Amino acid sequence: MSRKMKTMDGNTAAAHVSYAYSDVAAIYPITPSSVMAELADKWATEGLKNIFGREVAVTEMQSEAGAAGAVHGSLTAGALTTTFTASQGLLLMIPNMYKIAAERLPAVIDVSARAIATHALSIFGDHSDIYACRQTGFAMLCSSSVQEVMDLTPVSHCSAIKGRIPFINFFDGFRTSHEIQKIEVWDYEDLKDMVDLDAVDRYKAESLNPERACQWGSAQNPDIFFQAREACNGAYDDLPAVVEEYMNKVNEKIGTNYGLFNYYGAPDAEHVIIAMGSVCETAEEAIDFLNAQGEKYGIVKVRLFRPFSAKHLIDVIPDTVKKISVLDRTKEPGALGEPLYLDVVAALRDSKFHNVTVYSGR
Repeated sequence: MSRKMKTMDGNTAAAHVSYAYSDVAAIYPITPSSVMAELADKWATEGLKNIFGREVAVTEMQSEAGAAGAVHGSLTAGALTTTFTASQGLLLMIPNMYKIAAERLPAVIDVSARAIATHALSIFGDHSDIYACRQTGFAMLCSSSVQEVMDLTPVSHCSAIKGRIPFINFFDGFRTSHEIQKIEVWDYEDLKDMVDLDAVDRYKAESLNPERACQWGSAQNPDIFFQAREACNGAYDDLPAVVEEYMNKVNEKIGTNYGLFNYYGAPDAEHVIIAMGSVCETAEEAIDFLNAQGEKYGIVKVRLFRPFSAKHLIDVIPDTVKKISVLDRTKEPGALGEPLYLDVVAALRDSKFHNVTVYSGR
């Protein structure tokens, strides 16, 4: 595999990969995600072909809600479809996201995660937007750096296609979306080699078509409705293995060690941070500094936030750990703790780490 070194930001890295895997992009700009949509529109206008040999059909709608509706409609017609958003823009997509996930359509939404306006507007990055989508049924994959955006965005697209679960592919707004780094860029031939083309064909064969009549969008009484809601459990149980499969393909191609959770630090660490996003890069440097002075620290970097695999988390935490600090990048007023903290506490219950003290922080 040959990869060229190029200088770019996180938005450009995400757009580069998502354009390759998309037939359609329905867009509406919002800071700090606008660059992704702008680049997709520019490349399509210039005639750039995706991995299937076609220009991406890019359509700007009247709002993020309209973009989400267009994504949903496009997916039902058998077109691999993406959009790019953040913050309030993502929240406007939530009603359609429930439909997209429940109909098991392989969407990917690239999100440069950004604070939701509360007492004041903030355009800077936290995870309040992606946390607001936890119940929609979308899988969520996190990248911590510009290089990781380039390497893990293919995992989101390929896993969505094979696992038939849509993905939020997210990274920190400004801190990663606008950070300029020299990175290794995936070639479109290598991106094509990653995807399961048979799974693409199966998806397109099941699309809404007058020649293949089917019933969608009915109304159901609660007894039938909740049977259908429970019936999707198997797909979510199977998805971590699908994501791991594609991470391993990435690892084989470029010599990395991406996992659903990655541990960094002392093998006999006594105090471990669990976090996701750009904080992980900073924490690694702090851990190197402290461990060089004889301390025993480590960090678990969360990559697959949804579905949350307790087994994979427990497997990477050192047995020597005495304290765990879970750092969320949001504030959830009135809650017992922020979302990642609550997930970690639940995952560790009745495990070998049941008695380890777990702290929450932001």
